[in-house]
Amino acid sequence: MNLNRSYHGKIAIASAAMTGLSPKSGRSVLSLATEACKTTLAAAGLEPQKVDGIAAFSMYDDSVPAESLAGALGLRDLSYVMDFNQGGQSASFMVMNAAMAIHCGLANAILVVRARNGRSGQRVGRVQASGVGTELRYPVGLVAYPQVQALWARRYMIETGATERDLAAAAINASVRASVNPRAFRRKPITEADYFNSPYVAEPYRRLDCTVEVDGACAVLVTSLERARDLKLAPAVIASSAWRTHKFDLDMASFLCYDDFSRNYTYHLRDRLWGLAGLSPHEIDVASLYDCFTGVLIQNIEGLGLCEIGEGGEFLRRQSADPKLPTINPSGGLLAEGYLHGMNVLAEAVWQVQGMAGPTQVPDCNSAVTCSAGAQCGSALILTRDHQRQGEIAP
Repeated sequence: MNLNRSYHGKIAIASAAMTGLSPKSGRSVLSLATEACKTTLAAAGLEPQKVDGIAAFSMYDDSVPAESLAGALGLRDLSYVMDFNQGGQSASFMVMNAAMAIHCGLANAILVVRARNGRSGQRVGRVQASGVGTELRYPVGLVAYPQVQALWARRYMIETGATERDLAAAAINASVRASVNPRAFRRKPITEADYFNSPYVAEPYRRLDCTVEVDGACAVLVTSLERARDLKLAPAVIASSAWRTHKFDLDMASFLCYDDFSRNYTYHLRDRLWGLAGLSPHEIDVASLYDCFTGVLIQNIEGLGLCEIGEGGEFLRRQSADPKLPTINPSGGLLAEGYLHGMNVLAEAVWQVQGMAGPTQVPDCNSAVTCSAGAQCGSALILTRDHQRQGEIAP
């Protein structure tokens, strides 16, 4: 395995920002994206004209092109632009690509953004999961992504012995964490009884196993560590990054070639991710992980090596009471805060390392791992506090 650190430790996320999350924004996606980017730049204290790159991602063309966003921001001279239509695997991967572009000299400051009217507009959970495998899925009634993910969850449970009580642990953790998060869409803590009273959507997934789709936008500013140190906030250093797939398939909703449903992409990228950072899973302070479904969160926890395969539910039941374990999704994650396709859990990792997470802040957070996606393809980042500005908290 090539562990050439290249740009790792040399590039940072200088700031992150989100719009409010709502069931009906009453605004265009472009307006939401513009607000998130302007707020991100203001937080960093960087003039918009200093931005020379934009990376944006979408799913089923539910967002706006990066060049349109550049126009709305009044940017003139861009040297880097990327639009990526790969949904949940994109957030960490887009930051990874922005970091590479900056390290290669293609740009100096790149905004990475996700914006969508995901509840009042096009909803991923109801859109037919299109792709070249549709002719195999549709005749048997597999037309929406929650159905496809439910099949994966059921197979995972069969192979590992996990139960619905383990899924409940993920939903309960999300609700408890979100109860102190003013941004969260679902803020009422739930009990195990509440969970089992929740109706099925696609077995084994109940309503509380599924993310809540929202309208909103989130953006982060990526630049060199040297430049980030001259801005207003303590940087979140990109200590490592990775993208990995295992067994390419026909499309994101086809698992015909997958051979081990007890683990997803995180298992296959973890050695590179931890090796580049020079850290072990047991040294991380916060894990802000993609969790569009409870089973996805459990597999991401296990795949990253925070616990053994099949032990994710028990890990979640223990972690809130054991200070030696990393805090999982302090914001409530996608399950409770809202579904911005993983950009919000990435932003939470940034704020945690910067010491700016407000009521969800984990004390003495020096490192955070975040990941993007919940199936065979995905990406991840490890962020660390900048030692030169360690302990500095922005106003």
